[in-house]
Amino acid sequence: MMTTKLIKDFLDELFAIDERNRLAAHNGMVIYQKPLVAIAAADDPLFESYRDPGIIGPDYIPPREWLPGASSVVSYFMPFSKPVRESNHEPGFPSGEWLSSRIDGEVFNDVVRAALADFLKSLGGEALAPVLDSRFKNFGVYSNWSERHAAYAAGLGTFGLNKSFITAAGCAGRFGSAITSLELTPSPRPYADHTSNCPWLTIGACGACIERCPSGAITEAGKDKSICRHYLDDVIKPRFNPLHGCGKCQTSVPCEDGIPLADR
Repeated sequence: MMTTKLIKDFLDELFAIDERNRLAAHNGMVIYQKPLVAIAAADDPLFESYRDPGIIGPDYIPPREWLPGASSVVSYFMPFSKPVRESNHEPGFPSGEWLSSRIDGEVFNDVVRAALADFLKSLGGEALAPVLDSRFKNFGVYSNWSERHAAYAAGLGTFGLNKSFITAAGCAGRFGSAITSLELTPSPRPYADHTSNCPWLTIGACGACIERCPSGAITEAGKDKSICRHYLDDVIKPRFNPLHGCGKCQTSVPCEDGIPLADR
């Protein structure tokens, strides 16, 4: 079986040389640092469990239904660069750099998804990126493929109080994936459950994202997605249209660029 190194080296070079990983409107600021990459087995029981209504739901499509004969799922996390993150540290409205990174950064993410699938094909396997597939559907609060749940299965991290996904490089960034017939070495899952990297959900400590949330959507009980969505749709979008986003709960918090419990 192949390991992640070949894939990681390919993506590292793409991130370094592709000009779409820069913000033209902000003096060429780099959007993403080098990615984290991990592998899940396509037949991992977790993927079937995501059909549970308490997780994602019956509309979720597991890897082997996207790609018959699938053996592996390649998941990656793209951490926002330090300048992008730091631009959003001030309270109040999101920074222009953050908003631009949300839009231009997702354009680049689609470039990465397509390039990764093509690279896996060049290695002799079949491959596709579910988010770029014609069967992909977004139902508003969930979709029939979840990049973050793929990342959890691959061992990249766990969920936090703010519903962000906390990796070894933090939670401020974006995720992507591709499914392939290639037999790749699965990565370990170095955590006990889906909340292990969040201090609040494990030991009742931190809660920094509660204070950072400008809409009041995050409380000690968790995140109310309807309040968050109302803030984004009715406050941010009218003010910054066509840019949108917030990211205050992902920046200037202990999990911005690492795992808060890493040294516990």
